[in-house]
Amino acid sequence: MGKMAAAVGSVATLAAEPREDAFRKLFRFYRQSRPGTTDLGAVIDFSAAHATRGTGPSARKVVRSQLSVSSVSDHDAHRAGLQPVSKWQAYGLQGYPGFIFIPNPFLPGYQWHWVKQCLKLYSQKPNVCNLDKHMTQEETQDLWEQSKEFLRYKEANKRRPRSLLEKLRWVTLGYHYNWDSKKYSADHYTPFPSDLAFLSEQVATACGFQGFQAEAGILNYYRLDSTLGIHVDRSELDHSKPLLSFSFGQSAIFLLGGLKRDEAPTAMFMHSGDIMVMSGFSRLLNHAVPRVLPSPQGESLPCCLETPLPAVLPRDSVVEPCSEEDWQVCTSYLKTARVNMTVRQVLATDQDFPWESMEEKKRDITTEGFCHLDDKNCQVKRVKLNPDS
Repeated sequence: MGKMAAAVGSVATLAAEPREDAFRKLFRFYRQSRPGTTDLGAVIDFSAAHATRGTGPSARKVVRSQLSVSSVSDHDAHRAGLQPVSKWQAYGLQGYPGFIFIPNPFLPGYQWHWVKQCLKLYSQKPNVCNLDKHMTQEETQDLWEQSKEFLRYKEANKRRPRSLLEKLRWVTLGYHYNWDSKKYSADHYTPFPSDLAFLSEQVATACGFQGFQAEAGILNYYRLDSTLGIHVDRSELDHSKPLLSFSFGQSAIFLLGGLKRDEAPTAMFMHSGDIMVMSGFSRLLNHAVPRVLPSPQGESLPCCLETPLPAVLPRDSVVEPCSEEDWQVCTSYLKTARVNMTVRQVLATDQDFPWESMEEKKRDITTEGFCHLDDKNCQVKRVKLNPDS
């Protein structure tokens, strides 16, 4: 109770900037926060055993969420690298109907498949990434091959330039999001990864969304100095389907606000393996990531990532083996980074994209290099946090 009161007091004493709304003020507070101090006393930790028994205002918001346990077989969960749904813990927040938080439901070691896919496979062409704005397609053809030796021996030469994988900030999958027009289109599509589609469908089904179709994905690659600006995911044409978010690597602070930015957000930790589902009323709420938290032990992995992927996998698993070399590269990368996968259904069943004139299409086919992921060393143009956007 004392820590929470101190944290609230620290926010209250933070000097406001001109035209600063309640969300922006808390975003700035947590961006400047100091891990290990009372600054983080009001941040909800769903992975803690006492998540629903706290005494402060934020902790009292936490409620249990019901899952559709029988909708996903234990076999299908295992195929995706997940524990049986009956073993998952799921929480919601009072005042945020449709928000579901599932603390790490992955089987030991299975997170590594998804980390490897984000770094090694999903970053490949024809998928689109932030580096495309500054480099030719040949130069970004295989970021993994160009970066793996740098990452395997990172400890030997810390003064070396960052590898291309370390400069990666975002990748789009399926229907490729256009950062300029803020639209998806039928003309800009590549096949969505089947393994990620299967994982997403199992999670959505367990949360009561049978028939969910994974059609678009945005992968964000965070360094320790990265932030994700305040925004709403409203570009999908069908908002009745949930937004799924999967986190891997270093922990971060996530802020979930209201429909307007003058509503103060609720802060929560996102740890490696955690899954968030935003649906219903919560689907169109403002949210942001103001801080990625360095490990208290220095450059190290979260405990849940210390177990390697099992050598023997189910015969029909969508999860693939991870070689020793791949594991070393992923380990080196994640010691100072975080990866987040968000998956969406863009269209309702039998829905088509609205017709666009050739002039509109030409206007939409632009650089697509602008992103709301902010990083001090990012070569992508940074978008300012505009309270009126």
